[in-house]
Amino acid sequence: QVQLVESGGGSVQAGGSLRLSCTASGSILSIKAMGWSRQAPGKQRELVAVITTAGITNYKDSVKGRFTISRDNAKNTVYLQMNSLKPEDTAIYYCYADGTSYGSPYRYWGQGTQVTVSS
Repeated sequence: QVQLVESGGGSVQAGGSLRLSCTASGSILSIKAMGWSRQAPGKQRELVAVITTAGITNYKDSVKGRFTISRDNAKNTVYLQMNSLKPEDTAIYYCYADGTSYGSPYRYWGQGTQVTVSS
């Protein structure tokens, strides 16, 4: 199993910045990719950014150029730097880890951290 602990959420005004962190523990060698997803009130959860163990990144179109995902392998931690935040970025942000265990794929989720952007 993989355990994920997030931190760094909070409240900012539009145009501000926040950095989210997600630290993995447990069966970390089985992880193939880690990423961030978010869910706003009344909306479905959506993928925001992902980074593979090879360092390949991908972003939701609406955050490209504003958000940057990175990783520190020594700390088993993934970061999401969020700049130029907009009110529509308000959501609970969840870290996730994708991998395989005994040949079966898995996805583990963190507990979520609230990000609130006021206009």
